[in-house]
Amino acid sequence: MLKIPGRAFRYCDGVSRRSFLTIGTLGMGGLALPQLLEAEATSGVGKSDKSIIMIYLPGGPPHQDLVDLKMDAPSEIRGPFRPIATNVGGIQISELLPQMARVMDKMTLIRSMSDAVDDHSNFHCFTGRKKRNQPPGGWPAFGSVVSKLMGSKHPALPPFIGMEPRMQHRPYNEATPGFLGPGHQSFRPEGQGKSDMVLQGVTLDRLEDRRTLLSSFDRLRHELDTSGMMEGLDVFKQQAFGVLTRNSLVEALDLSRESEKIRERYGKGDERVHGDAAPMLNQQFLAARRLVERGARVVTVAYGFWDYHGANHENARKDAPLLDQGVSALIEDLYERGLDRNVAVVIWGEFGRTPTVNSGGGRDHWPRASFTLLSGGGFKTGQVIGSTDRLGGEPDSRPVRFGEVFASLYHHMGIDVATTTVQDLAGRPQYLVDDGCAPLPELVG
Repeated sequence: MLKIPGRAFRYCDGVSRRSFLTIGTLGMGGLALPQLLEAEATSGVGKSDKSIIMIYLPGGPPHQDLVDLKMDAPSEIRGPFRPIATNVGGIQISELLPQMARVMDKMTLIRSMSDAVDDHSNFHCFTGRKKRNQPPGGWPAFGSVVSKLMGSKHPALPPFIGMEPRMQHRPYNEATPGFLGPGHQSFRPEGQGKSDMVLQGVTLDRLEDRRTLLSSFDRLRHELDTSGMMEGLDVFKQQAFGVLTRNSLVEALDLSRESEKIRERYGKGDERVHGDAAPMLNQQFLAARRLVERGARVVTVAYGFWDYHGANHENARKDAPLLDQGVSALIEDLYERGLDRNVAVVIWGEFGRTPTVNSGGGRDHWPRASFTLLSGGGFKTGQVIGSTDRLGGEPDSRPVRFGEVFASLYHHMGIDVATTTVQDLAGRPQYLVDDGCAPLPELVG
């Protein structure tokens, strides 16, 4: 048995810090130290060069008008849009998405997401979890989990970068690093913050002197800290110094380094803020590609405002073509550069929309069925997983949970969700996905 001595600090559940650090046959869920080390080795944590780009569609996009058209449904349900063929036989999507139809062989469409929550928040899309019964500190965003388990691939690039702006409806930014702490918060190089990523009038020698001074002050604070906050601040400072002493992040965000042809392929989108969410900045998709190409592990983007309680068809007719251009450009770009096996793309909103159009011409919240689009990641593509009933209201085959998609994304990163855990603030190991969630065999089998 291995014992790590020291003063005893008592947690709220009555378990002392000294007791928790005693590792024996019952030390960690019945695993001895050699077993723990073996589990970490077999999980593949830290060995992957893979990345994920998440495109979050705040507000919940209308699946019946984009990817799951119901032409046999009554007119008040099916809407005015027609299905078109894709480049994969037997798969049709909306006429609003002709460019995505041409790259369907590089995508997987899940039509049967079944466990969404009627909550205008990014929490479920970023964590794969429900808000109820959270452990102390709260569930962490998946990018924070990847940051904790895998760290940075490149010292000048934080592992988790959030391109989304601070949105007027604050729950669209609700997901946090939770119990993993501030050191694993997404790095957000938005707006005027870009100017903070460049040394202005400070030499590298002076910066190193400041680093040394900070470290000397921190020694005492570390000795007094039992919350884990200092560890998180250390990670933050390491990232900040890396950003300041190298130009990789600034260069990745400098889209003028791309050819005009590439920038035009992505398009500009719409710079106006939509509703209480985000602008539709197609250049963010290009920035995301440049970031993962240079070593970022997770990049998230918030795109538009899809809460069409009124004028659903008119809004979809304006917004969907912008999404179509940006997503298809990103997918083609990744494949043309040979990044498709290393980079997975996931696109979704927090829920779907009602089958029936309301009196204002809109579709309301509908968590019982929604969709997900995936590309790259070495996944099996050119397929549809699951289906909904004739009204688009309920999955009628292969219902899929958010946790299963996250398990697939973690699998892509080289993380085994069956064995890998992270500790919450009470020192308890927490699995990365809910019970019963495993990688989708249709994607990775």
